[in-house]
Amino acid sequence: MRSVFDDRKTIVILLGPALLVYTAVKLVPVFWTGGLSFFDGNLVRGFQFTGLDNVKRFIEDPVALDATWFTVRIAILLTIGQVILGYGLAILYTFSLRRSSALIRTIVFFPIVLPTVAVGLLFTRFFQFAPEYGVVDTALEAAGAEPVDWFATGTGSVVVLVIMELWRTMGFYAVLLYAGLMDIPEELLESARLDGANGLRLVRHIVVPLSLPVLLSTVIFSFNATLKIFDSVVALTNGGPGTDTTPLTLHMFRTAFSYSEYGYGATLATVLTLMCFLVTIVIFNSSRRDITQG
Repeated sequence: MRSVFDDRKTIVILLGPALLVYTAVKLVPVFWTGGLSFFDGNLVRGFQFTGLDNVKRFIEDPVALDATWFTVRIAILLTIGQVILGYGLAILYTFSLRRSSALIRTIVFFPIVLPTVAVGLLFTRFFQFAPEYGVVDTALEAAGAEPVDWFATGTGSVVVLVIMELWRTMGFYAVLLYAGLMDIPEELLESARLDGANGLRLVRHIVVPLSLPVLLSTVIFSFNATLKIFDSVVALTNGGPGTDTTPLTLHMFRTAFSYSEYGYGATLATVLTLMCFLVTIVIFNSSRRDITQG
């Protein structure tokens, strides 16, 4: 095996096709989009080099800045919710529901395989206000509370969006974290229990430190995924009311494909790519520091 990895020709033959596909599918579109952000125009009018004009336009565009701020807020909210709920479910699978965890994992994981449009329509029905109350407003009215027009305000729309996304994705992150918890040696847990560590003390002093690498990987995965949220917003609110729930991805899509401003759309895509890249670097460096200290 060592002689194989010492042979450069063999390494090129083994890795070359995969690297070519990765370069064609991943790297070329990224650099192409970055280059397009220095131009203005479309396929009909042609493209003119404009330098940094699109960057200046982004800084002065209130809709783009609002979309960026909304993207950051929704990413933070969803990441916190997904990781906390997923980690809690993973701990329940491991320590309390071991015998029936396969059935429960399947039930909780099921929403992630549903089409996002179907889930969006389902939650629109649950939270609808007119022409008749949905399930949620009917329950509020039965409890003596005032029904709420959830989709009439930005705050109400964000609440429904967060609930829907957490319900749809928490099973996926629970299974991901459960795989990390399964790597903790059972002998170590038994030893800690014999030393008197049970319940929260066991989780705090043994489980969390040993599962920190997969936990931080999950944070990176969740934050990057929620920064690129698109289909859930389109299916549930289409960015409304107004532009209150418009993320950067939806603003980029409308700019590029509805208004045919490919250069400015490419600038928005480049900004989003840089945000994902910076978040990954920051969290990855934090994880390396924590592991070393541990």
